[in-house]
Amino acid sequence: MSEAGVASRPQRGGRSARREARSGGPQGLHRPYIVRNIPTYDILGEESLLRIEATADRILAEVGIEFRDDPATLELWRKAGARVDGLLVRFEPGMLRELLKTAPREFTQHARNPANSVRIGGKNVVFSPSYGSPFVMDLDRGRRYGTIEDFRNFIKLGQASPWLHHSGGTICEPTDIPVNKRHLDMVYSHLRYSDRAFLGSVTAESRAEDSIAMAQIAFGAEFVDANCVIMGNVNVNSPLVWDGVMTKVIRAYARANQGSVIVPFILGGAMGPVTNAGAIAQSLAETMAGCALAQLERPSAPVIFGNFLSTMSLRSGSPTFGTPEPAIGSMVVGQLARQLGLPLRCSGNFTTSKLPDAQAMNESTMSMLAAVHCGANFLLHSAGFLDGLLSMSYEKFVMDTDFCGALHSYLDGVVVDDNSLAFDAFAEVGPGNHFFGSNHTLKNYETAFWDSELADNEAFENWEEAGSVDAATRANKRWKKVLAEYVAPPLDEAIDEELNAYMAQKKASMEDMWY
Repeated sequence: MSEAGVASRPQRGGRSARREARSGGPQGLHRPYIVRNIPTYDILGEESLLRIEATADRILAEVGIEFRDDPATLELWRKAGARVDGLLVRFEPGMLRELLKTAPREFTQHARNPANSVRIGGKNVVFSPSYGSPFVMDLDRGRRYGTIEDFRNFIKLGQASPWLHHSGGTICEPTDIPVNKRHLDMVYSHLRYSDRAFLGSVTAESRAEDSIAMAQIAFGAEFVDANCVIMGNVNVNSPLVWDGVMTKVIRAYARANQGSVIVPFILGGAMGPVTNAGAIAQSLAETMAGCALAQLERPSAPVIFGNFLSTMSLRSGSPTFGTPEPAIGSMVVGQLARQLGLPLRCSGNFTTSKLPDAQAMNESTMSMLAAVHCGANFLLHSAGFLDGLLSMSYEKFVMDTDFCGALHSYLDGVVVDDNSLAFDAFAEVGPGNHFFGSNHTLKNYETAFWDSELADNEAFENWEEAGSVDAATRANKRWKKVLAEYVAPPLDEAIDEELNAYMAQKKASMEDMWY
């Protein structure tokens, strides 16, 4: 395994340097992940949870789930005791829960830089960029198809942010590279431009295997066999269908002892019922089946219980994101995941807005706070999501990471000790005086409050005199500055050469495919 350290960065002075020098504590910069210090928010009582679980069991036992284009998966279910009728598989109540007992409650996804490895599950919270957009967007050039340059730029922006913990996966589609080869460039880009944990390809079993092979080059085959270093994010074809591409990918990652994030994508009124409880029951059934399949392939293979509830406009049929019903539904999904003892992926900075505007941040905050309170451990779509996931926005990316910074302090909770109770400050200041120059304020002023890199807190006159710049314009300047100052983390030259040789050999073995 490469033991490359954190990339060297330009020397900085002033407040940023002082804050970074004290990093590592509960309010420090560059934490590899958050350990939550606030409780989860459970909204349903035991009776209601049991009713949802019972409905999921009925769906599994009486309706069943189709597993298409993967005879090996059908055979695994048959041997495990499920009722297989053609492509339809039905499960007796309790069967999947029993299989899921071998799945780890917590696991570590190792990063190329060990200091950036993330712990997933329990009280741990990991923020990861958005995933899967075909388009990218910025204020200068508008909306356009993503390229490999955009893909690498977003990796760099994520790597440079102290408020993200994970490099993500298909941050945007690099449409200037053939479909059957772009996964190689994407995995290489994560390894070259970031030293954090990342996601591999899920668009074909062979591409998942390529992703794993490249991880083995970077980490060493023996290390990969014993540890999770890469994961795949797979989606159910809701309602109640698992496509063979996805099940083969789940089994490929599980065979190699690598992780799978199992995620139904349910638009209420289209791929699931319009009522929250029914959609949650469907989600539970579909997710348990995917997580259990990984355990059939290799018991103890890491899995994350995923959830992507959303709504649609019943007037137009258009998807909607960041709405209140999925947000409150996430609370229930969190309770169900804890009942199963599985790590949870839930929600993110979702929005249907076409610009990084007030609608975008309203919807994103609704969705992200739901994820924080429901107990999500792995938050995909933490930065950049715009246009109903069709576009990855440069400005929204840095606006979202700024909000993720605020959530670090929020999840730290309230510290109660002698210093925070500040009795000596009251004794020093006394009635009717201010605390601004007190010893307690001087002692704590650099770490007392989270400090936004984007917000304008000046007086109106000062803001107006400086050009009346809005948040999106400030974000535009910010991402350009970050990219201009970016320094790549070191990568062992021998590993780099081997990765490039692997890519060249794979690309030479096949003709370009553009669809």
